[in-house]
Amino acid sequence: MLETIFALASGTGKAGVAVVRLSGPRAHDALGRMASVPEVRRASVRRLQWQGVVLDEALVLVFAQGASFTGEDCVELHLHGGRAVVQAVLVALSEMPGLRMAEAGEFTRRALENGCLDLTQVEGLADLIDAETEAQRVQSLRVLSGAIGAKVEVWRRALIRAGALLEATIDFVDEDVPVDVMPEVREILGGLIVAFRAEVEGAKRAERVRDGFEVAIVGRPNAGKSTLLNAFAGRKAAITSEIAGTTRDVIEVRMDLGGLAVTFLDTAGIRKTTDIVEALGVDLAIERAVAADIRVFLLDAEGPFEGIAVRPGDLLVQGKADMIANGAEFAVSGLTGVGVSDLLGRISDGLSLRSVGDGVLTRERHRIAVVKALAALELAQREVESEFAVVEIAAEELRAAARALDVLLGRIDVEVLLGEIFSSFCIGK
Repeated sequence: MLETIFALASGTGKAGVAVVRLSGPRAHDALGRMASVPEVRRASVRRLQWQGVVLDEALVLVFAQGASFTGEDCVELHLHGGRAVVQAVLVALSEMPGLRMAEAGEFTRRALENGCLDLTQVEGLADLIDAETEAQRVQSLRVLSGAIGAKVEVWRRALIRAGALLEATIDFVDEDVPVDVMPEVREILGGLIVAFRAEVEGAKRAERVRDGFEVAIVGRPNAGKSTLLNAFAGRKAAITSEIAGTTRDVIEVRMDLGGLAVTFLDTAGIRKTTDIVEALGVDLAIERAVAADIRVFLLDAEGPFEGIAVRPGDLLVQGKADMIANGAEFAVSGLTGVGVSDLLGRISDGLSLRSVGDGVLTRERHRIAVVKALAALELAQREVESEFAVVEIAAEELRAAARALDVLLGRIDVEVLLGEIFSSFCIGK
């Protein structure tokens, strides 16, 4: 018989309410050993007792097999959140035969194995738990709701239709097929290829929303970069000094900017130097700046500098506006705060434009699966458009595309991934 598992599903430590979850064939029986079992899906207050000792008065919910998060019989005990109360209940459950403590992510894994969630929804749940910003919350909730699975189902139906048409020409190769099916097959493949390409392109933007953007502040030594970073953060995140070359490493500050997760980078001043350590810092500054989504070039009295090429979307800003009055169109001062809010607004607008049109594919694994399916479809399209088309080859490529989509949803070939994915969950999930 499948083991019944239990765990604290809410956060550890003292709290107003703590939730203990049970799942498996003995879940209802375990509750019956401590209190009378209420009706399914109806919240009731019960006095929990074990071996003649009252443990707590708890709000109890019971879920039947097929109507719970895991798809199994489930029980939730909403306890008073004191550590002693939670510990007493967990000890009592551990003493019952057929019950054991759940492993990390085991509840969610059972939901996957019982068909309550597909693998992309599991990943969406993990992202929702980790969401730091509004954009990440909305994105992960969309994935958890099954948006990827819904799209894949539409694509699969189209693949099945195209495959069936091709199989018909194979089955009746020695007979006349009443209708030329190739135009419809070409139309289906063309539509799928357009859709897949759009999703692959949108995946780049979606992954940036999930992982967060990077904005590098670059400039010559003593241009005011660290002071500006501190103004962004609202605290002293980086050491500031009148001595040029104070910053040697990259200082990172992660913020919620307009609902997007953004990491600001304070980098070493760009200049030629004989100091070996500072030279390493300059090289690292250039490397991180090149990889950043947006660069804020903080200019000083000497004007523009060489070393990093300006890209569309980058911002050129006159620094130390409190000291330099050269009539620049846009100037900021991290020390006095002049122009800081305006600069943050410009950065937010620029990043928002980069996240417009993000797709539902939020992870590199998702993108790779669709890229493989796309490659198979392009080969199939090339075959059916050929003057000497080999229908069997085209049909096999359609099957390859369908297999790639099955991998995306976790239906096949994902055992290697599961341990890594579920290890990121807490015990109660």
